[in-house]
Amino acid sequence: MSASLLVFDSGIGGLSVLREIRRQLPSAEIAYVADDAAFPYGDWEAEPLSDHIVALMGRLIERFQPDAVVIACNTASTLVLPPLRARHALPFIGTVPAIKPAAERSASRVVGVLATPGTMKRDYTRELIKSFARDCHVRLVGSSELAPLAEAVMRGERVEDAAIRTEIEPAFIEVDGKRTDTIVLACTHYPFLIERLEAVAPWPVAWVDPAEAIARRVLSVLSLVSEPAGTIASSGQAFLTSGKPWAPAQVELLGRFGLEAARLD
Repeated sequence: MSASLLVFDSGIGGLSVLREIRRQLPSAEIAYVADDAAFPYGDWEAEPLSDHIVALMGRLIERFQPDAVVIACNTASTLVLPPLRARHALPFIGTVPAIKPAAERSASRVVGVLATPGTMKRDYTRELIKSFARDCHVRLVGSSELAPLAEAVMRGERVEDAAIRTEIEPAFIEVDGKRTDTIVLACTHYPFLIERLEAVAPWPVAWVDPAEAIARRVLSVLSLVSEPAGTIASSGQAFLTSGKPWAPAQVELLGRFGLEAARLD
């Protein structure tokens, strides 16, 4: 029996997580919801954002009746997982900054974290650093522009290299003669910029994307195993909370992930 999943993000960046879920669990029936009416989450204060997401999620769960919900957004996950789990019996799989694997991978012990301002400010993020990267110098960079730039790229719009470089350069530092060698992509939008990031980076680094680990967690909480190659993929639908029509470039992008553009009832 195939699983039914609700994958939720503030925009279309969460497709980076959905892509990996699709790779490991192609038969899953997936509803993808982009909360474009409230994008970007990084600009919100914590309490009103939490209230907004919790209320919206209640309506979405009633509408889609999923077996599990994937919060494919670092900012939301660091904020709303406890109240959501308190209100709903179904499992929630969050997305948190991949600081532990980055610290394990770093040879120089100098790690950058590219995040939104909201994720950067959360106590949860700092607790991850304290727990798993105590012996590293971690540079937290909260960009208010990088997620919108990624959305623009995904819509097929032209984005100058200089605009991307400006946002990521603060993550590249030198400490006691050692340079940043690992950078956490702490926003699900950022993996869609990976080729651009590699091209404009001041020097080569390892980029850490949590999508594979999130997909493995989905399999674990639903007691499923990765499906064999050739498994027929289920179709899915993607929705915008604003009720606006999807842009043509977005419709094309959704199609590459096995999703049909749709509208919420």
